[in-house]
Amino acid sequence: MVLPAKIARFNRKVTNRITKPFAGVLPGFGVLVHRGRRSGREFRTPLNVFRTGDGFLVALTYGPDTDWVRNVFAAGGAELQTRGRTYRVTEPELRHDESRRSMPAGVRQVLGLVGVTDFLVLKTRADKRD
Repeated sequence: MVLPAKIARFNRKVTNRITKPFAGVLPGFGVLVHRGRRSGREFRTPLNVFRTGDGFLVALTYGPDTDWVRNVFAAGGAELQTRGRTYRVTEPELRHDESRRSMPAGVRQVLGLVGVTDFLVLKTRADKRD
């Protein structure tokens, strides 16, 4: 079970608008800048992101079939603004992990309560920007 569509709509209309201004600077948050695969329009999606050795990991709380995930795959990457820096992220990869072992302990427990088992792995390119 991932979060229901009603919550996704609420978050898109309310929560995302509130968190977007600070999501790019606070630890554990980021803003993914991506282009619509059909419209070509730029979108800015606030997310919880976790640093890995060579990139970032995102818990897919609404599952892997969301528009923003499809946009990242169609483009082969995106930009991620986190902790005041901008990274070019590439090589998107879906990872299914029922143990959620890549997540910090507290986050792992919360994700377990809502049944999140899918994650997006994003690699950073060497030419990150500030």
